[in-house]
Amino acid sequence: MIDPDHELSIVKQAKILTISRSSVYYRPRPVSPRDLELMKAIDRLHLEAPFAGSRMMKKLLAAEGLKAGRRHVRTLMRKMGIEALYRKKNTSRRHPGHKVFPYLLRGRTITEANETWALDITYIPMARGFVYFVGVMDWATRKILSWRLSNTLTADFCVEALEEAIGRYGCPEIVNTDQGSQFTSSDFVECVHRHGIALSMDGKGAWKDNVFIERFWRTLKYEEVYLRAYETVSAARQSISKYLAFYNGRRPHTANDDLTPDAAYFGALPINQAA
Repeated sequence: MIDPDHELSIVKQAKILTISRSSVYYRPRPVSPRDLELMKAIDRLHLEAPFAGSRMMKKLLAAEGLKAGRRHVRTLMRKMGIEALYRKKNTSRRHPGHKVFPYLLRGRTITEANETWALDITYIPMARGFVYFVGVMDWATRKILSWRLSNTLTADFCVEALEEAIGRYGCPEIVNTDQGSQFTSSDFVECVHRHGIALSMDGKGAWKDNVFIERFWRTLKYEEVYLRAYETVSAARQSISKYLAFYNGRRPHTANDDLTPDAAYFGALPINQAA
């Protein structure tokens, strides 16, 4: 967005874009090896005990010989986009200025492909750092329709993933997300509505939907991510892509009566749409 080589000065570019000049020069501090170790442990423990908040997480870490203060654990969990999973009003950190949409799936049984898609974000550890993964999943068949990796928690990679899924598979009736700022952003909301899709957001009483998504994160991480030590983002992208081809096309899924997600998805679609 800001071009250092442009004929306009950085000051003028920042003014035109209505952003702070200091933010242009800011360079994020690298995460320390100690914090990366803690974050990897938090990620693993969160899958094992998704109900654990910062207080319990601190104790779980201590039991593994990793000592850290509760405030520091809470800061790392926020950086990772992790929150304790239990019945409560909000399931993710909202942006106070963004509109939140009603939950549309209460009492509804999702059985058809392309009836509802779910989007969510998770943390992916690497050998020396981490990235975020957003996935677009068909609710009924568990097929991963598209995905993206990003080193920042912004809306753009979520929009790109959704646009790719729509381009490849058409539009669902409903897109369901949590209330995170990436999904309440104007760019994401506009993308959903431009395609005539209804936007649903998890709210009070919808905590079980997060459990459903957590099951896929657990599968992805224990069958792929935790077995690797990605040196670069491109290496992570290549390896995860290979695994997801296996997950969609060859791995039987109990929710599909042991059909693969691909077989369940394309078998559930009308013949002309599947073609």
